[in-house]
Amino acid sequence: MEKQVKKSWMKPLAYVCAIAFGALAISSSAQQIPLSTPLQQAGIDKDNSRHFGSSPADGGPIAKDLSPALKPAAVDKAIRKVADWQLSVAQPYFDRIWTWSILYSGFMAASDATGDAKYRDAMQEMGEKYKWELRNRLPNADDQSVGQTYAELYLLKHDKQTIEPMQADLDSVIGLPTLSARDPRIPWWWCDALFMAPPAWTRMYATTGDRKYIDYLDTQWQKTSDLLYDKQEHLYARDATYLTKTEPNGKKMFWSRGNGWVMGGIVRTLEYLPKDDPKRAFYLGQLREMAARVKELQGSDGLWHAGLLDQQSYPLPEVSGSALFTYAIAWGINEGILDRKVYRPVVEKAWRGMLTHVYADGRLGCIQQTGAEPAFYLPTASYTYGVGAFLLAGSEVKKMSGTHGK
Repeated sequence: MEKQVKKSWMKPLAYVCAIAFGALAISSSAQQIPLSTPLQQAGIDKDNSRHFGSSPADGGPIAKDLSPALKPAAVDKAIRKVADWQLSVAQPYFDRIWTWSILYSGFMAASDATGDAKYRDAMQEMGEKYKWELRNRLPNADDQSVGQTYAELYLLKHDKQTIEPMQADLDSVIGLPTLSARDPRIPWWWCDALFMAPPAWTRMYATTGDRKYIDYLDTQWQKTSDLLYDKQEHLYARDATYLTKTEPNGKKMFWSRGNGWVMGGIVRTLEYLPKDDPKRAFYLGQLREMAARVKELQGSDGLWHAGLLDQQSYPLPEVSGSALFTYAIAWGINEGILDRKVYRPVVEKAWRGMLTHVYADGRLGCIQQTGAEPAFYLPTASYTYGVGAFLLAGSEVKKMSGTHGK
C-alpha cells in the first residue's frame, strides 16, 4: 500500500511551467513550485533506490514527435513511445510489489492496443520467473494486484499453473473479517486497495466461474465505500485517518491518485463482473458520480493536481492520477456508460495535457512518488505505476479514437 507521509512546507523553487503542446520550459517567469519536504525527499530517495522510477534534475527535451489528435495512429505512437522506454529501463528490476503490478496491467493493455506482443511476452516471462506466485501468503490487496496479470494471461492461454497459486492464496483470505489477526481494520481499509484487489477477484471469477470470488469483493467493497466515500463530494478519502484532514485552503483533502485508483478499480472490476450481479448498479452509480465530480475539477491544461480541492497548493499537475481518471472516463464512454458528448472533451483535454509531459526519450514525467496524500515532486519524476496508468488510459483512448475519432 502507498505509504503514509506528513506534509510541511519549504521555501519554493522556481521551476516550470510554460506548457504548450510539445514544450515544457523553465523560465524566469515560471510558477513557483514547492520543494519536497525532507520526509517526502526521503520517500523519493527510497523509491528511486528500489527502482520504482527516477527524478533527475534534467529530463532532457520534451517530445516533439507526438500528436494529441485522437486518431488511432497518433495514440498508438504515444503508447509505444512511453511503453518502449519504460520496458527498456524497468525490465531488469521487475518485482511483484504493487508499484510494478500496475505497470504490468498497463503492458498487457499496450499489447492489446498496439497489437505488439512484446509487452505481453515480457509479462509471461515475469510470471514464469515468480512461478505465478503472489508476493506473500495471506496476501493483502497490494499483494493480490499482480494476480490481475496472471489471470489475464490464463484467459489467453488457459494454462492452469498461471492461476493455481493465486487461487489458493485468495481462498485463504475468504472469511477473514479483518486485515490480519494483529490488525483489526477491514481488509480494504485504504481507497487504493479498490484498484489493487477487486480486479484480481473478478478475474479469478472469470477463470473459474465460482461466484464466491464475486461475493467476497462485493462485500468488501461495500465496507470500504461505507467508510471512505463522501456522498456530498462524490470522492473517496484515502483512509479513515483522512476523513477530517483539510488542505491549506481549508477544504477537505482528497488525493487525486487515490481517487484515480478507485475509478480505475471500478472499471477493471466491471470488465469481468457478471452482468446479473446485484451490486452492478452500485459500481455504475459510483463511476457516474465520480466522473461528474472529476470533470468539474479538471484543470485548464486538461490535468488534475495532487490535491483535488486545492490546486494552488500543488502547482504541478499530477500525471498518475490524471491518467487513471482518463482511463476510467474513456472506458465509460466506450462502454456506453458515460455520455460521449459530455465526456469526450474531458478525455481530449486530458490526453493532450499528458502528452506535454512525455520526454523525447519516452520518459513520462510529473508523477508523484509513493505516498498517501498530495505531495511535491519534480517535473521529471517518473514512476512505474504512473506509466502503467498512462498505458491503460492510452488503450481506452485508442478504442475511442478508432470508433469515433475525427
